[in-house]
Amino acid sequence: MDEVLLVKKLVEDAIVPTRGSKCAAGIDLYSNTNFIIQPHERFLVSTGISIQIPHQCYGRIAPRSSLALKYGIDVGAGVIDEDYRGEIKVILFNHSNEIFNGRRGDRIAQLIIERISYCRISEVKELNKTDRGTNGFGSTGK
Repeated sequence: MDEVLLVKKLVEDAIVPTRGSKCAAGIDLYSNTNFIIQPHERFLVSTGISIQIPHQCYGRIAPRSSLALKYGIDVGAGVIDEDYRGEIKVILFNHSNEIFNGRRGDRIAQLIIERISYCRISEVKELNKTDRGTNGFGSTGK
């Protein structure tokens, strides 16, 4: 059975997210306003929509590769919980030395719907031992 992402327009001219191709993992999110991001600054971009994510899923807002490669634009802090019903907004970072001009209707990010496990949380005195142990941050190779 296909799951459905429900989308509510909060303003009449908002653009409903679209999939760039049949098998695209990300669903394109669109800006609902013109905006400017100064070099090395961030900006919160409105989409004009709210969503209802399928049960046992969450939404992850991810960068668009074309914006990252061509303009140095990245996405920050993009987790949307299943029970959130407010407007979807996207934090964009301009890592370049140039001003970035965004326009209403621009594809600004991708929404990826992912399954999640709502595991219980239990405090313990010890964790089980593994070969890796506490080695991290590149300890398994290049």
